[in-house]
Amino acid sequence: MGVLGKIGSLLGGSTIKDIGSVIDNLHTSGEEKEAAKQKMEEIINSAEQAAQGQVTERWEADMKHGSWLSKNIRPAIIIFLTIIFVIMSFFDGNLGGFTINDAYKPIYQTLLITVYGAYFAGRSIEKVKKVTK
Repeated sequence: MGVLGKIGSLLGGSTIKDIGSVIDNLHTSGEEKEAAKQKMEEIINSAEQAAQGQVTERWEADMKHGSWLSKNIRPAIIIFLTIIFVIMSFFDGNLGGFTINDAYKPIYQTLLITVYGAYFAGRSIEKVKKVTK
């Protein structure tokens, strides 16, 4: 995602004000433009990290709550959406012979890379944390 895409997705909070102050101080030389671009990327990355921290806090709060639904809503949604996606991709246009439409292939590739990456990287990080404690 480019800088403008990230800016658009982060509308709100102090991020826009911080970016505005960077733009206000912007000059025309190439070095100054590059420094301004670097500063904007730092501000956006900081905002993304803060947003991820808030998501993690919400997940932790959900897990502490006694409700079965609050603890299991994300896995239930993932299971439901995965089943629906698989059914749709397997039966989409498969009246004669079985083929998976080319539109679904990049989605499957992305899902596999994400799931395997998250699982194995997550497990490795958990093991390292256990060893360092």
